[in-house]
Amino acid sequence: MKRRSLLTVASAATVMTLGGVGYAAHRRGTNPYYRGPVSDHFDGVRFHGPEQGADKDLSDVLRWQVSRKGEAWPRQFPSPYPADRPPERVAGLRIVLIGHASYLVQVAGRNILIDPVLSKRASPVGFAGPRRVNPPGIALSDLPPIDAVLVTHNHYDHLDGPSLARIWQAHQPLVIAPLGNDAILRGYDDTMHVETRDWGGSVDLGDGLAVHLTPANHWSARGLNDRRMALWCAFVLTSPWGVHYHVGDTGLGDGRLFREVRERFGPPRLATLPIGAYEPRWFMQAQHMNPEDAVTALGLLEAEQALGHHWGTFRLTDEGVERPAEALGAALDGAGHPREKFLALRPGQVWPG
Repeated sequence: MKRRSLLTVASAATVMTLGGVGYAAHRRGTNPYYRGPVSDHFDGVRFHGPEQGADKDLSDVLRWQVSRKGEAWPRQFPSPYPADRPPERVAGLRIVLIGHASYLVQVAGRNILIDPVLSKRASPVGFAGPRRVNPPGIALSDLPPIDAVLVTHNHYDHLDGPSLARIWQAHQPLVIAPLGNDAILRGYDDTMHVETRDWGGSVDLGDGLAVHLTPANHWSARGLNDRRMALWCAFVLTSPWGVHYHVGDTGLGDGRLFREVRERFGPPRLATLPIGAYEPRWFMQAQHMNPEDAVTALGLLEAEQALGHHWGTFRLTDEGVERPAEALGAALDGAGHPREKFLALRPGQVWPG
């Protein structure tokens, strides 16, 4: 009974990490994070995306959990790259994958963290839920001075409150997030400097560097009753180096999100796209691209280069630990792209390398 209880807690923590709680219940009520005018994607309580499907309900989650036949992961999946020790500043562009969807972006003399998750688990609890199978690609103590932190959404594998509080206390960066996430972030340190924006909003970081928030086919949830009460986004960074488009999580949908980025900003020089957490497709397709979808997105964007993340660190879904990278190679071959055009990064790997 004790083992079953622990497995139940671990399973629940995994589902919560993915935002798979909240369901269709608690439709009415108040939003604890954000109060603002109704818009084409906010009904006064909840946000919704341009292609928002029906919320999964408890029966969907139970169906997945009861019938899971996923491929087991190893307890350790070490990166072939040593932990990075970044330079203090970079004039051009230097990117390193910290792990999962966490990056350090050094561009135009600024240091920007995206979705920094440095904890041992991506979970609301420290004793259960997805456990990292490789250490962060940069140790917290080896980070250069951090000027800004970008948070795409509030799922636990993207918004790691304890890590963000430590980064804030050490570096005092500007934190940029979609609407409603400031209330969550300040719950970890009420002195944190957070600026929120809606889709279409921008933050000017000076010297030709700006951050723009764009839509994604995803959702948010931090607990049992707050589904879609904080906004989620993708980011576009514009700088003297060029356009860098970053997606934390999204479904491909009909592709309009990627076409709109290309039309507004031009073809990106770089796109950092998720390639993992996609099985089973009946459950994940609306919110997580698989590698074939990501290659389609690359084509829609007409991006010069892509880097793949959201794989190989936390086991969230049913595919094996190496399957996303293998499937990415096959998808690139099928689309006629050279494999070096879209690299599946490992923690500590630097681009350009």
